[in-house]
Amino acid sequence: MDVTAYMQSHIWLEEPEPNNAFACRAAFCHGYDVYGEMLGNAGWVDMLYLLFRGEAPSRSRAAALEILAVALANPGPRDASVHAAMCAGVGGSPAAAALTAALSVGAGGVGGAREVFLAMQAWADCGTALERWQARFHEPAPSRAEPLGIWPAADHPAGFDPLGVETTTPVKQLLARLADLNADSRCAWLQANLAAVEQASGHPLSLVGVAAAAFADLGMLPDEGEMLFLLLRLPGAAAHALEQRSSGHKRFPFYEIELETAPAEGRNE
Repeated sequence: MDVTAYMQSHIWLEEPEPNNAFACRAAFCHGYDVYGEMLGNAGWVDMLYLLFRGEAPSRSRAAALEILAVALANPGPRDASVHAAMCAGVGGSPAAAALTAALSVGAGGVGGAREVFLAMQAWADCGTALERWQARFHEPAPSRAEPLGIWPAADHPAGFDPLGVETTTPVKQLLARLADLNADSRCAWLQANLAAVEQASGHPLSLVGVAAAAFADLGMLPDEGEMLFLLLRLPGAAAHALEQRSSGHKRFPFYEIELETAPAEGRNE
């Protein structure tokens, strides 16, 4: 029986071992021999780009994806997705549960993968035309959720920090590194027009905004950028979950809330 005849994929092709139709002898990703040629010659980001885009990346695109992968690898314990994984880890949940927690919490529209999707849609609509961005920010906010009721309506411009005061140092550093790779890129344009774009949006640029611009420069579609953003942030979630598992609940960094004003007495809200 030819098992490969039932495998319908434009991404992956396998050739079976001559003595075992269910064992792989050679695997090809978009025509590239993974085990025979790519091992030792291609890097992790090369494989990622090949899987998602169907071709090998140029040197500048591989460099950009490498920079982005390092920047996104660990959002840190203050990030909600990482904290969710930490909770799973300290509670003794299986590894898959910790990663699932990180994916679930990190999928949303405030600092999460859905915000990347929306920001990439904005890049597709506005490109590098400042007047389009300014007009977009002055449009009325959507009054309803996205179709099918999966995602609530966005309450801030995608790619910008709704609670930020000014652009943070890591955001500036990442944007500068990416902009240096290609003077004609969206990241380079964004760096050159950052003050005007932030003024129009009313918010400072976020790391999500830089990631969205970088994914667009890599030729990714919004749903591809959304998926890659989720994937690239998992290493930090995994590492922090393992750390908390070994540290125990007595050393777990619970959030502390300090009220600026005393709660009203005699009220039950």
